[in-house]
Amino acid sequence: MRHLSADYIFTVSGEPLKNGIVSVDDEGHILEIIHAEGRSMISEPVEEYEGIIVPGFINCHCHLELSHLHGRIPAKQGLIPFIRSVMSERSGDEETIIALMEKADQAMYENGIIAVGDISNNSLSKPIKQNSLLYYHTFVELLGFDPEKAGTIFNRALKLKEEFDPLPVSLAPHAPYSVSRDLFQLLKEHGAQNSDISSMHNQESNEENELFINKTGEFIAFYEGLNIDIDYFKPAGRNSLQTLLPLFSEHKKMLMVHNTYTSIKDMDHASLENRGIYWCFCPKANLYIEGRLPAIDRFLTQDSHITLGTDSLASNDSLCILSELKTIHEHFSSLSLSRTLRWATLNGAQFLGMEKHFGTIEKGKTPGLNLITSVKGQELTAASRLKKLL
Repeated sequence: MRHLSADYIFTVSGEPLKNGIVSVDDEGHILEIIHAEGRSMISEPVEEYEGIIVPGFINCHCHLELSHLHGRIPAKQGLIPFIRSVMSERSGDEETIIALMEKADQAMYENGIIAVGDISNNSLSKPIKQNSLLYYHTFVELLGFDPEKAGTIFNRALKLKEEFDPLPVSLAPHAPYSVSRDLFQLLKEHGAQNSDISSMHNQESNEENELFINKTGEFIAFYEGLNIDIDYFKPAGRNSLQTLLPLFSEHKKMLMVHNTYTSIKDMDHASLENRGIYWCFCPKANLYIEGRLPAIDRFLTQDSHITLGTDSLASNDSLCILSELKTIHEHFSSLSLSRTLRWATLNGAQFLGMEKHFGTIEKGKTPGLNLITSVKGQELTAASRLKKLL
């Protein structure tokens, strides 16, 4: 048994405990949470730390298989040039790709992450996930804007999904601009018999909305460059999210990732559709790709459904949720750590269906424990660092 104490313990399930103690066993189960006035109950030595103890982080959006692209994609070139760069650079030596995925997996562990929602287009990451100290839910990505190829693409994705069994796995559309309505429909029909979770890159660029509103913008030239005929595509006169919400399964929790150009009307529409929408922010990736952040402060009415992710090392210098939190607090200083920490822990655990194990420091759970140092009271600073305690 270990007894750990810090200036504050953020259990996430309740108010921060000043000078409290959390007791754990050798397997990381929380045995007891003790308030400061109950410290005399502990006869064994207590590990005392300066800083804040928090639960392990949940990284709801990652691309482990792109880890070999670290430093190879130019920053702030915009989404469409970024996509072109990833497409041209993503192939490589399989042994190197695997080695760098293993390195990224270990880095996430050391950065206090305990669970990951990971996007996959192949099964190379399966052995890493099987042997990892992290919990992974794999999202097998569907890509295809040609409606005539929808059936072939969907069957290929089902086969890849089977390759990941028995690990947690489900199907996920890549983005509104890369998945045909026919492919969305197949996914919706599949979801009616398979109640699970899904994920989609959402409104990461204003070009996406322009495509759906007027069938204009840079995506037209993008398709032409790929020799994809989009004559069939008809503009809807409204944003991509509003257009596609009816195609999402009522049986799934759906994670919308990035949301850089998501409006209040989009959020209201999602609430009215009642499609179990969760929102995932990857602020460092947004700054890397578009040089812009989503209006995170507009999403606060969706507080219990906000989560955080790192995106990939193609669009980030690290896979670190603390870095994402620091970026959010740098740009949205009115937000409290108590609020954003919930996004980084419990909300993500709830989306992944793992809240019985992760997300809060509560008796019986195995959430992992992180120490955040160089804080100012109950808030992060630019110098804040993380030490994994458990």
